[in-house]
Formats: sequence, C-alpha cells, structure tokens
Amino acid sequence: MKKKFLLLTVFVSVLLLLVACGTDNTENSGSTSKESDTFTIGLEAGYPPFNWTQMDDSNGGVKLDGNAEYAGGYDVEMAKKIAEGLGKELVIVKTEWDGLVPALTSGKINAIMAGMSPTKERKETIDFSDNYYTSNFVMVVKKGGPYEGATSIQDLKGAKVTGQLNTSHYGVIDQIDGVKKQTAMDNFPTMRVALESGKIDGYVSERPEGISASSANENFVMVEFTDGFKASEEETAVAVGLKKDSELTEKINEILAKITEEERQDIMDNAIKNQPAAE
Repeated sequence: MKKKFLLLTVFVSVLLLLVACGTDNTENSGSTSKESDTFTIGLEAGYPPFNWTQMDDSNGGVKLDGNAEYAGGYDVEMAKKIAEGLGKELVIVKTEWDGLVPALTSGKINAIMAGMSPTKERKETIDFSDNYYTSNFVMVVKKGGPYEGATSIQDLKGAKVTGQLNTSHYGVIDQIDGVKKQTAMDNFPTMRVALESGKIDGYVSERPEGISASSANENFVMVEFTDGFKASEEETAVAVGLKKDSELTEKINEILAKITEEERQDIMDNAIKNQPAAE
C-alpha cells in the first residue's frame, strides 16, 4: 500500500512539473512573439524637426510608450517606413540623449533614430545603418544681434557659443578662434531658452534644426557660412543606430535604399512645416 502511494505521489509530482514547464514555455513564447512583432526605437522627442513631443496624433504623431504624449518629426516618419518594411509595429520610447546608447545595448530598444550621426567614436560601441539624411553645420543666433550677418565662423570671435553635450556640434566650436565656448547643454530646447535669455550668443546646429528654430521663434535667425565649419560626412549625416552585428542592419539598409532623396526631402520639408509652434 505504501509502495502504491509512493508511486502515485511521484506520478502527481512529475505531472505538476510538466504542467508548470508548459506554462512557462507558453508565456515565454508569447513574450518573444510580442517582441518580434515590434520595432522599438529610442529618441529624445526634443530635437525638431528630427523629433519632438506633441499632445496628440496630429500630422502623424505616434504615441510614446508608457507616456500620454506623442512624438512627431522626420525621425518618426522615417521610422514608420522602416517598421512597415520590416512588417512590425512601431514603438517609440522617449529617452534622454545620453541614455540612448545604453538603452540600445541593454536591449530596451531595437534602434536609435534620433538625428544621430555615425561618428567613429560611436561606431566603437554600436553599428549604424546607411545614412538616412545628410546636412551641414550652421549657427543659430539672435535676429538683429551682432552675429546675424556673419559670413565666416571666425566672425564669432568673442561670442558665447555652445552645442549639445556629446555631439560633433559641440566639438567644432573649437574651430572658432577666440570664441567663448560655453558648457555643453543637454538638449535643443534648453539651448533655445539660453539664446532667448541672452545667456549665450549662439549655438551650433544642423540646417534642418536651424530652419526649425528660426521658424518657431521670430527672434532667432539661422546663419549659414561661406567659410564654415570643417566636418566629415559622418559628423553631418544621420543614420539608424543598431546593436553590434544586428540582423536588422541589412534589412533596414534595403528599406532605406528604396526611399528616394526627393521623398526624404519632402518628409523633412513637411516636418519643418508641421513642428509645434512651442518648440
């Protein structure tokens, strides 16, 4: 009798173990399936016209993951095309600039689409797709101020100039002789406020953001130089940041190759036009 009872106990224990394992496998499978159905990108949602934050889904805005707000802009529109090409649902995670690479390497996001340039330094940590936009460096200054008519970057000698932290924008300031290089700032909204208040005389940016800034604020003007900053294409281009040896790289490049330069410029022009006035 004891022997039968012992066998029955062992049988029940094994059965419960199998059921438990089956449940775990199902849950894991479901989680993996959900992850494989999404293309999750990280961006600041604070670098118009590449990306910005808005309160609704107007002009194609996409709801931010775990947030009541939405993201819009050039990066968002290009991300939509990539997600569609991959056959996945686009998910956007609002992430501070310095947190983008850690979010990617930790697996929190699949890609960075935040107006990020594929510099040599970044390539040591992550991979990049082919470029999806290429621009040039400009300066945003006060309209009517002493630097509005600058034609050379050397005309900003003595000016208080800054750029975004950990970007090529900040590095090229050293090319201006006698410039008063200010502490780097975390994001573009902060730099716009600093310029408006007179804390700085100008900040380095790329042409799309310069157009965006001067369109959003009548007190700002974008200065393009005849004798400008010297920068390589990798510093002025924008590409998708990806994990090292990511299987997505080749697929994304194939999708980008089908988007013409004319279409890309149309998307950028619309982004500049649709940016929120408050940005």
